[in-house]
Amino acid sequence: MTDNNRFSDSLTFPSTTDQVAKADEFLETWLRKIGVPEDTIANLAIAVTELVNNAIVHGNKLKRNKKVTVSLTFDSGMIKITVADEGEGFNPENVPDPLAKENLMKEIGRGIFIVNSLIDEVKFQFPPGGGTKVTITKNIA
Repeated sequence: MTDNNRFSDSLTFPSTTDQVAKADEFLETWLRKIGVPEDTIANLAIAVTELVNNAIVHGNKLKRNKKVTVSLTFDSGMIKITVADEGEGFNPENVPDPLAKENLMKEIGRGIFIVNSLIDEVKFQFPPGGGTKVTITKNIA
């Protein structure tokens, strides 16, 4: 694995569900180039797929004219990935607990829970101009 170099890249695409696979391919290709272990790539891919899908469906409400951006940075053994949408934002504290009895059988509402279980740190930002930015950090040193 590359340790002392810094890499960064980004991909911007319209809010259509067919772009999820494109984002996943971009991420996995990038992570393999810097020598990230396959199990870590799998966990990051699951987390980013959840975030990209949320950005497309819940954030941008499938409006093709609204963009999603995935930004990747590797520096000193830390991977930071930001998924940004152009939606109206939301309050993460209002997302129901997927483990609560009344939510166990619901088909939605597990994405943030899954991301938190796979990643070292998750931060939400809500820029003044709108949208949501979710930055996940994974230490691979």
